[in-house]
Amino acid sequence: MIKLRIVIAVFSVLSLASCDDTQVFDEYQSVSDTWEMNEKINFLLPKLDSTQTYNLFINIRNNNLYKYSNLFLISQMKFPNGKVITDTLEYQMAMPDGTWLGTGFSDLKENKLWYKENVKFIEDGAYNISIEHAMRKNGEVDGVYSLEGITDVGFRIEYVQNP
Repeated sequence: MIKLRIVIAVFSVLSLASCDDTQVFDEYQSVSDTWEMNEKINFLLPKLDSTQTYNLFINIRNNNLYKYSNLFLISQMKFPNGKVITDTLEYQMAMPDGTWLGTGFSDLKENKLWYKENVKFIEDGAYNISIEHAMRKNGEVDGVYSLEGITDVGFRIEYVQNP
C-alpha cells in the first residue's frame, strides 16, 4: 500500500511539473541522417485566436556531428491571403571554446531559438511555416549540401506572458 502511494505521488509530481501554461503549439519533425540543402521542414499551424498575442520559436536539436558554431536558416511564413514573409536567420549554437549551447545531458542538445515576438494572427485561414538551412563554409560560394548533426527541427508558439 505504501509503495502504491509513493508511485501515485511521484506520478502526480511529474504530471504537474510537465504542465506548460504558455504552450499553444509545439511540434518537431525529424531530419534523416543529413539535412539536405533546399529540404524544407513545414509546419501547418492550428487555428489561433486573433485577439491573442504570441511569441514564436524555432527549436533545433543537434548532436556532436554538427560541425559549426552557428546555424543559418531561411524561414518563410505563408499567410492565408497568399502573402509570404521570408527571413534569413543566424543563431549561435556553441560558445567560442566549442561548448554546445542549449539544454540536454548527453551529446544531444536542444535549442529554443527566438523567431518572432508579439505576433497576432489576424487573418482567418491556414498559416504555414517552412524552415530550411542556409549553411556555407567560410570563403565558399556554394552552400553545404548535406548538413550533418541536426536531428530534429521544431516550431513552438507560446502565449505572451504579461509581467
